[in-house]
Amino acid sequence: MNVRERHRLVVAILAERNRATVAELAKAAGTSEMTVRRDLEHLEAQGALRRVHGGAVSALLSGVEQPFALRALVGADAKARLAAAVTDLLKDGETVALDTGTTAVAVATAMAARRLTVTPLSLHAVHPLEGADGVRLLLPGGQVRPGELSFHGDLAVRTFADLRYDTFVLSCCGIDASVGATAHDLDDVHVKRAAIRAAQRTVLVATAEKLGRVAFGRVCGPQDLSVVITDARSDNQIVQDLRAAGVTVTTV
Repeated sequence: MNVRERHRLVVAILAERNRATVAELAKAAGTSEMTVRRDLEHLEAQGALRRVHGGAVSALLSGVEQPFALRALVGADAKARLAAAVTDLLKDGETVALDTGTTAVAVATAMAARRLTVTPLSLHAVHPLEGADGVRLLLPGGQVRPGELSFHGDLAVRTFADLRYDTFVLSCCGIDASVGATAHDLDDVHVKRAAIRAAQRTVLVATAEKLGRVAFGRVCGPQDLSVVITDARSDNQIVQDLRAAGVTVTTV
């Protein structure tokens, strides 16, 4: 088991049980207690847990956005499937604004093989695209949020006052049929809204656990979404509610 796999395992165990000892984690990972202690030190620095005597407890709060580095540890296969479904909707030559977050990074990776003009709203999403022959990169201005590496502020918002995009690929912290798409960071909310106004269509991409969640800042209502792409089941209640509200939902 490599480092990334161990970190995923530790996070999953604490998410399920909230508390675990070093010995329990070492046994589950098939490694030494010294290695687990180093893993716990790293994960504590990422905000994923809090070390206590003999082990660790989860430090995650349901109303607070998890650190980017922690979110990047989970759901890689699901995010890749969602990314493929998003890029299938795009035509070569489109202009695309791409939102922040770990799922957006997966979308950026899938976009690298296409011929597109792309404005990524985070530096994390720039890296998979910077060497792609068919991709023309156009970066917004603005400040960069530590960790998330998202662009925000007046300069970022003004980018979308002067440009018009075919598609905005929106990510979110929660999507609900009555409230719409929501996000934790209010600076990000302002940039997302500006991108929605500048795009002919908005494609929201969300992993299943985000359905039914409502975060602090409202980004847009269901009526502003052209398509929702999710890995939730078709019989998921939120999926059914979104469809009843007139939203096209694709499940993958």
